[in-house]
Amino acid sequence: MGRLAGKVAIITGAARGMGESHARTFAREGARLILTDLNVEKGQALAREIGEAAIFVDHDVTKPDQWAAVIDAAVSRFGTIDILVNNAGILGPMANTVDLTDAGYQQVCAINQHSVFYGMQAVLPTMVKANRGSIVNISSIAGMAANYGFPSLAYVASKFAVRGMTKATAMEYGRYNIRVNSVHPGFIQTPMMVEATDEVGGEALAQIPLGRIADPVEVSNLVLFLASDESSYITASEHLVDAGMLAH
Repeated sequence: MGRLAGKVAIITGAARGMGESHARTFAREGARLILTDLNVEKGQALAREIGEAAIFVDHDVTKPDQWAAVIDAAVSRFGTIDILVNNAGILGPMANTVDLTDAGYQQVCAINQHSVFYGMQAVLPTMVKANRGSIVNISSIAGMAANYGFPSLAYVASKFAVRGMTKATAMEYGRYNIRVNSVHPGFIQTPMMVEATDEVGGEALAQIPLGRIADPVEVSNLVLFLASDESSYITASEHLVDAGMLAH
């Protein structure tokens, strides 16, 4: 029996990067999965690879009506929802505050922040009915401390907001045995982060005490723990996976 045997999990941004790693990790531990993304080709391929325990939903996380469709698909296929991993996110434009466009700011906040609100709002009624649930919101070390020049104000603002929304929701729904935690990764070997580190160069990498970028599974292992019953007394808290970067 796996650590998530019998549990049903929604993972957003599941087609690649950390989301794909979370999906593979959860599948190995016995979860049934609803994988969502706008990358239909890769998302469908991953669901097919996992097999009958996974379905893929073409999903824009910034659209509340599409969240309703995801919930309907999950309940219709698997009967309930035990876990939500709000993983979808973007870095957005690398721009100084005065150069950041309104469109760029709004896009980053819509994907990184508003989608977390929509996701929690959509899944909570099902979790309340079941009197259980674990929500894991993927933030960033940029949700704990800003760093000049990387990334932009929009990214930092959105990731700080995720941290606050996590705590507020955890406080409100703990009485229903629903736990809500945030995860704050540092530099992770994903397509999004590789593009960013190529832009900012070795100066950012030099800030990592362990001297390397993490494999996505090193984040997935923590997400797995928070999703599982092993973390049954942990809620409203933030969890760093940063190789000591914020120890400076």
